Amino acid sequence: MDSHYPAHKHAINVLNNLIPLLSKQHRCKPQLLLLRSKPVTYRDDTDRELPYRQESNFYYLSGCLVPDSTLVVSYTPPNATPNANANAEGEEEVDVGVHPDSVQTTLFIPPEDPIEVLWSPAPPSLAETVLSHQVTSVLPTPSLPAQLFTLLQSSPVLHLLPESSFPLLPGSISGLVKEYKGEGTRRDCLLPALHLARLIKDEHEIELIRRANAISSRAHELVMRLLGEHAHRARTRTRTREGEGEEGEGGKVEMPGEWRIESEQEAEAVFVAACRREGAKHQAYLPIVASSTRASTLHYCCNDKSFAWGPLPSPSHPHSHSHSALGGLGSLLHGDGNGNGKEEGLQAQVLLIDAGCEWDCYASDITRVTPIGNNGHFSPQARDIYLTVLHMQTTAISLLRPGLHWDVVQLSMHRILVQSFLKLGIFRGEEDEVLKSGVSAAFFPHGVGHSLGLDVHDVPSASKPERPEGDRPGEKGEGEKGGEGGENPEFYTWLRLRLPLRKGM
Repeated sequence: MDSHYPAHKHAINVLNNLIPLLSKQHRCKPQLLLLRSKPVTYRDDTDRELPYRQESNFYYLSGCLVPDSTLVVSYTPPNATPNANANAEGEEEVDVGVHPDSVQTTLFIPPEDPIEVLWSPAPPSLAETVLSHQVTSVLPTPSLPAQLFTLLQSSPVLHLLPESSFPLLPGSISGLVKEYKGEGTRRDCLLPALHLARLIKDEHEIELIRRANAISSRAHELVMRLLGEHAHRARTRTRTREGEGEEGEGGKVEMPGEWRIESEQEAEAVFVAACRREGAKHQAYLPIVASSTRASTLHYCCNDKSFAWGPLPSPSHPHSHSHSALGGLGSLLHGDGNGNGKEEGLQAQVLLIDAGCEWDCYASDITRVTPIGNNGHFSPQARDIYLTVLHMQTTAISLLRPGLHWDVVQLSMHRILVQSFLKLGIFRGEEDEVLKSGVSAAFFPHGVGHSLGLDVHDVPSASKPERPEGDRPGEKGEGEKGGEGGENPEFYTWLRLRLPLRKGM
């Protein structure tokens, strides 16, 4: 894999998606894209920096992590003239294909400040940046106004991101942009074009996602191993109670090799530390570390509760395996908490960790559920639910292919859930009738998956259009598309992907 982030290729991709969004009159005109990087941000009313993470669209076009930078992408079509030829209807005949050699990218980075470097690392030099980034040229930020003024003389269509949601342009050029007439300033095309381009990943991007997934997978495995090492242990030390602190056994600091996971925050600490140790600076989203019934909250981010402790169940009182009542599903997953023995230990429950790191700004997203207590085993009921979800996952993966609509995968997962819950006695009735009723959405309200990239829920405007594209369940080839129930809106309400699959998506 080329060590350079493919920013120039991405600029071409964006232009190829942007130009068809324009009127024919403007497609043959020069195009100018202007983006600003995220500035350093601070805690309210202090000078303490917050963790810095580059704005995703800026990174996609530049590969640059330097705060307060500016990127200019200019494109002049070979047939761009002030008075292009028009067809019989008065519209210009244009070639919308972007010629790579006609795309120029200029990155403007702030110069070193001799006072600021007392407190913060200096930005890279111009020479270092031009060698490490796939851009045409790198210039100091003070030269931006003059360079932009020159570029605007060719009367390009100027494209900006929506002002309310993205970093503001520096004051040194905001007046120039505001006063620009030329072919006009557009804020409605650049973001959709970026999202369309970002939806399809190239090999470089896929490799970065694989790296993030590998690191996150090892972090999940580490948490499981630490939980497993103590799965058979009753309580042997003073544990942290709600609202209390402790220094560890005997009041001494515990070394990493002595760490035990007996709370959500301890599990989160191990996961994040494992990722950071392998060089992953950021988590792709706030980790969700939820034990017991809290695992049912989809975006639970408190991560501050201790695992449930109590009398260990007597061998003569095994867990009940009754599925007779829908209202008992919570106890099926997390144990009834009724211990009958004299020994105290972790009660039967589950720990859900939904967490993934970033690698070079590209996200991972992995959810795993691990049994706690019960000698490190799922209760029979929890195992049934776990195997249902596992079957849904493996089936979904086996279905994936270019051209298949994501709605088909979603509907297939609802059918598997209905089949399993009927078998377990949680649902009653005929499979097709239960599926048509939409009741499974109460247990599976979210999507089976989503696009992944520079953001964990990548490019929503492109991945979830207002009107789903392509053949959906119940339209053409209904049997292949998942059968009955395809029109239940409850199945798709929270889906973040509503498209036919494409290679690289």
